[in-house]
This record gives sequence, C-alpha cells and structure tokens, in this order.
Amino acid sequence: MSDIEMITVEVAYAEPKKQKIVELLVQPGTTALQAAKRSGLEKEFPGIDYETAKMGIFGQALGTKGLKKANEHELHPGDRVEIYRPLTSDPKEVRRKRAAKAKQAAEKEG
Repeated sequence: MSDIEMITVEVAYAEPKKQKIVELLVQPGTTALQAAKRSGLEKEFPGIDYETAKMGIFGQALGTKGLKKANEHELHPGDRVEIYRPLTSDPKEVRRKRAAKAKQAAEKEG
C-alpha cells in the first residue's frame, strides 16, 4: 500500500430530471478535470464531454474570477466538482424576448 494519504472529493452532474453525485478518493494534486473523468458519470449521462464541459467548485466557475481552469485546479479535501450542462438558450436572447413581450402587454393595457 502507498504512503500517500488520499483525499475525498465529489463530482456532481445534473439534468432537469436526474442528478448524481459520485464520491471519489483521489491523490493530493488531482485536478478537477482528472476527478471528473474518474467519476464515470458519462456512463449515466452519455452527453458529457469532459474536455469541453464548463466546471466549477461549489458554484464558482473554474477558469473565471482568478480561478484556474479545470485541468489546472488542484482539489482540496471535501471539494465538489460540478460539471455544467451547455446552455440550451442564449440568456441575452431570452431577456430580449421577455422585454418585448412585456412591452406588448403594456401597450395593450395603455
């Protein structure tokens, strides 16, 4: 047995009707991307592409706000890697349509 003390982390993925969290024992220095690949979540969620998926740690997106990218971010004990689904619609477009609909409703009332 190795003298390296392993750490416990979680990897999470969610779809609208199904979600799963996998607990893993990994070596210190394991990156978020490495843990995601080790999770095996692609077996239950075949659409996951670990190389292109956005990831975060407890809601903080990796690769933004000074955080390292998933392939560089080394995990700490208790971290939860979240694999994010791609956006199905453009948030700006959704807001534009909502504003146009509200404007039409206001014009009908006034």
